[in-house]
Amino acid sequence: MSQFSPFLNRWLSTVGPDRAVSTLAELMGGAVFVVNAKGEILLWSRGAERLLGFSSEQVLGQPCSSAIRCRDRDVRNSIAQEGRIDGVSIELDHAQGGTVRVKRSAQAFFDAQGRFAGAIEMLWPAEAEPRTKSIGLQAADKAEVFHGLITRDSALKQAFQIIRNVAQTEATVLIRGESGTGKELVAQALHEESHRRSHPFLAINCATLSANLLESELFGHVRGAFTGAIKDHQGLFKRADGGTIFLDEVAELPLELQAKLLRVLQEKTFIPVGGDHPITVDVRIVAATHRSLREEVKAGHFREDLMYRLRVVPIFLPPLRARRQDIGLLLQRFIDQHNLHGPRRIQSIEPEAIRVLLDHHWPGNVRELQNVVEYAFAVGRGDVLQLDDLPPEFREEPLSPTVADLPVTENEADRIRRALASAHGHIDRAAQLLGMSRATFWRKRKKYGL
Repeated sequence: MSQFSPFLNRWLSTVGPDRAVSTLAELMGGAVFVVNAKGEILLWSRGAERLLGFSSEQVLGQPCSSAIRCRDRDVRNSIAQEGRIDGVSIELDHAQGGTVRVKRSAQAFFDAQGRFAGAIEMLWPAEAEPRTKSIGLQAADKAEVFHGLITRDSALKQAFQIIRNVAQTEATVLIRGESGTGKELVAQALHEESHRRSHPFLAINCATLSANLLESELFGHVRGAFTGAIKDHQGLFKRADGGTIFLDEVAELPLELQAKLLRVLQEKTFIPVGGDHPITVDVRIVAATHRSLREEVKAGHFREDLMYRLRVVPIFLPPLRARRQDIGLLLQRFIDQHNLHGPRRIQSIEPEAIRVLLDHHWPGNVRELQNVVEYAFAVGRGDVLQLDDLPPEFREEPLSPTVADLPVTENEADRIRRALASAHGHIDRAAQLLGMSRATFWRKRKKYGL
């Protein structure tokens, strides 16, 4: 038994026992969780999320036997009877529908009357890959789970590795991807993989606020800076000192604020609205956009020097239609998540529904797929997901857009973008809408970074 000072309890009451235990669990690095006398999960480490795929929101407060579906024996009974377990091999369900063989160690705790009071457990992989068992979709044995993202796609797996590597540096990262591809999840993953993980991660969408509000929210303001400024306000850069700021839709940042952002990147200083003294901060900036910053620079909407400072390391997230092998994988994940919490449990999917889902072009990407599953759980009943459970557009014949539907006043990049959306990602159909050959269409897409 480890020895401790008589002042340890006083120190724990100062820092907070929950914070101390949580920090210790993260420092240990493996999958660590805590259960109470009823077997309900009280703590779920990030390592546990990575190993089994279940988020803390899914399992906290749930009985271990149902939350992570322990297969061998009920956790409470086994650890209560044995008191301590060292390196026992067991099989647990993975969040994606398969199983994973792990090693398990645990220590039980008992109250003054000798009754079981709970346990601390640690898990680590016993095999390199989980064995899978699908409910009618593709198997997940080659899937990679990374901070809430999951894929079989080689391009996205390569992006995961870039994130791991660049997280160990201070390089500024620009994430490119369509809406719904998971840009904020990538930014959070980069933060969690970096040495800044114990400091704040703050995010803001640059397209949702006016220039004045955005400046105040980013850099703060002093009392009296403008009408209504009755007290000093700390902006995101001050509040995120030591951590990471995620600037979503950075291409929408007004020109007058771009110079101020460039100053923060270059000199690590800024002046609040109405202030006269510079403030020094240590903040990493991760930006994201669905637009090509090069095209925005050409159009005079974005500073070229800021573009180069933001895109030191560009990370490209492919749309869901470009990684079709992930559609079934993600569908399985979202169904499993809803099965845990809703009155409906889906055990299988009607073949026609699978066909329609796999053939859909997903212009809203992963977010659209997630919303479709939520819709199906809300309107349908029974343990089979049927075609009638899907939103109405999945049961309608797609409309055939024409060139006349595309505004002639748009620039070429916007027309190409709109044609792709109208054609639901069909390259040939989009090229026909614009009266281009497939080769010309591909060349122009590359030119505009679309």
